[in-house]
Amino acid sequence: MIWHLVPRAAWEADPGRPYAPASLAEEGFVHCSPDEATTLAVADAFYRDAPRPLVALLLDEERLTGRVEWEQAAPAPPPGVPAGTAFPHLFGPVDREAVVRVREVRWGDDGRAAGLAP
Repeated sequence: MIWHLVPRAAWEADPGRPYAPASLAEEGFVHCSPDEATTLAVADAFYRDAPRPLVALLLDEERLTGRVEWEQAAPAPPPGVPAGTAFPHLFGPVDREAVVRVREVRWGDDGRAAGLAP
């Protein structure tokens, strides 16, 4: 499984089509994370001001039609993620049939991502 963060409203906006975040057009790929802990660190580093609720899509890599490449974070991974951690980059939209679970990010009183609701 690989993980992708998205505001729930954006994920639910067009359920009949694959999901294509802005990064696909701007950078050529969809940013994903390799595991839950890294996903929460990414939420802390980049999504604190994103519209809420924020959800994590669990993607079955074998069901994706786009190519997935594992690459190092540049220039460095977010705080709390070990150096050398490889991140999956999806070169294509998120196929809805590849989403096996949607979990909502829970936020702590300190404003940090505290976990994922089941």
